[in-house]
Amino acid sequence: MSIDLDEVRARLSARGQAARPAEVADALTWLGYVVSDAAVLETVAALRRESQGAGPLDDLLRLPGVTDVLVNGPDEVWVDRGAGLERSGVRFESEEAVRRLAVRLAALVGRRLDDGAPFVDARLPDGTRVHAVLDCIAGSTCLSLRIPARVRFTLAEWVERGSLTPGGADVLSALVAGRAALLVSGGTGSGKTTLLATLLAEVDARERLVIVEDSRELDPDHPHVVHLEGRTANAERVGSVTLTDLVRNALRMRPDRLVVGEVRGAELADLLAALNTGHEGGCGTVHANSAASVPARLEALGALGGLSRHALHAQAAAGLDAVVHVRRERDGVRFVEQVAVLVPRADGLVESLPAVTWSPSGAHERGPGWAALGRWLR
Repeated sequence: MSIDLDEVRARLSARGQAARPAEVADALTWLGYVVSDAAVLETVAALRRESQGAGPLDDLLRLPGVTDVLVNGPDEVWVDRGAGLERSGVRFESEEAVRRLAVRLAALVGRRLDDGAPFVDARLPDGTRVHAVLDCIAGSTCLSLRIPARVRFTLAEWVERGSLTPGGADVLSALVAGRAALLVSGGTGSGKTTLLATLLAEVDARERLVIVEDSRELDPDHPHVVHLEGRTANAERVGSVTLTDLVRNALRMRPDRLVVGEVRGAELADLLAALNTGHEGGCGTVHANSAASVPARLEALGALGGLSRHALHAQAAAGLDAVVHVRRERDGVRFVEQVAVLVPRADGLVESLPAVTWSPSGAHERGPGWAALGRWLR
């Protein structure tokens, strides 16, 4: 006879009792269950899992190499361990159990999640990023948990993993040492943030890094790092801190390198303004399907910051130097695919010229932007 945890929880709540063995045994007896030591201990453990951590997802989050855990309702839990999504054997008791977990995770960081505010994006105390959507707009409550990288990779380790060639490592190291302003581009889960953290670890230890992020993910191995993290409005719709606010404040903090973890909106205008006023070596990540599509992506983001098309291209041409594109294959393999340089065309628009392109096998091909890249490779 399986034990209905909702019934046990309701009984304990009605009596104002915690989920301790004696109280749980009394609740099971009152509810008519056969009580044994094993049943009591198992019920106590199940109730505590639901009230601490990520509940039934805790074991998945601790698996080696896990980057994402996705919940599409009580009977569908997926995990990504670096080789693409795979369905796990974890199940929730009910839709209500998934909803309770989502609401509790939101409450851990002081966020509201209910039918009036049916979605939330937040970072848990351990750094895990959680996005939740309730069943009232998604059919079933959905959870997306992104686990921060637990290890830091050096350029040498990228090479050892087959994600970068030795020559590619030399190119990236030269760009960082030469204080090139660059963007790391790629799709979701391609490794943009991991690569950016690796590049920041290459920065001279005497330089001060000021990192601006919507949700903290970057953790470079560098002795002088200041983190600024955005904040959404509270239930009263006050107290928000945008990335634009943070970029403007970061400029007053004497950064040697201004870093925007992910450029995704109006803050691009302030970042480009900074890169055009003496703040060399700035960098960030941007979602894009290829290095060639980065200028178009910047156009869309620049419009959010009030920049016209030609103003955006003029600022980008003067302030940005290179794009490093990271690709993720269908089998989960991640590798640095291309370094491109941003150069102005005769019509004033910026073009992303391939400088060097690598295949998953490590073969490389130099492109029309190689000569322009030479200024950092001397």
